[in-house]
Amino acid sequence: MAAIIYSLCALTAFACAFLITRSYMRSRLRLLLWSGLCFWGLFLNNFILMVDRVLLGPEIDLSTWRLVVSLVALLPLLFGLIWEEE
Repeated sequence: MAAIIYSLCALTAFACAFLITRSYMRSRLRLLLWSGLCFWGLFLNNFILMVDRVLLGPEIDLSTWRLVVSLVALLPLLFGLIWEEE
């Protein structure tokens, strides 16, 4: 059951990242760029979570890598929200 939940979370983040990036390509609004980059990172984070919990099992721990990826994923959105002028 956990594998299904992790997969659905990764697919949702992928769908959001794809749709936001596609919207950015059409409108060129920079906030969409930062949001899209954030969601691509969140997709990668969810994918690493799925690999960590489902495929590798308890003997290998990727929690540090997941935290680093989630931090890097949130930095573009934080940058865009603070320093972008519209």
